[in-house]
Amino acid sequence: MNQHKIIITQYNPKYAEQTVRMWRDSKEQAIGQKEIHSFENHIYFLNHIVTEQYQIDLALIEEKVVGMAAYNDREISQLYIHKDYQGIGIGQTLLEKVKAQSGGRLTLFTFEINKNAQRFYEKHGFETIGRGHENEENLPDIQYEWVANKW
Repeated sequence: MNQHKIIITQYNPKYAEQTVRMWRDSKEQAIGQKEIHSFENHIYFLNHIVTEQYQIDLALIEEKVVGMAAYNDREISQLYIHKDYQGIGIGQTLLEKVKAQSGGRLTLFTFEINKNAQRFYEKHGFETIGRGHENEENLPDIQYEWVANKW
């Protein structure tokens, strides 16, 4: 793959369809389960629910959405990287921005089945603080926490 410039930008609804398609494909690959909501409902969720509660950053390569992070100063709600662009630093770039804008402590949930996400978060200083399955998919999940300058 050619090295393209990754641009991190605030979410713009013109990227809604690309963002939702990337999000759904990435999540489906990660958990091996089809998205339970329709594409239209997912777009509504992104544009009217997520944007009300979280800052959303997109990672773009040549105007193509290759990653997204939805977060506030305390938690990461969503962090997905396009399945064809994982492992090249996009997630790390988004995560560094989220950490820099946080209050020094972040929590998030990831599916227990998603081993790649667990490795990613643990590599970046997150530690397990809980387990459960309070999600629509009814899959076991893990709650992680990151604390700045813990050592």
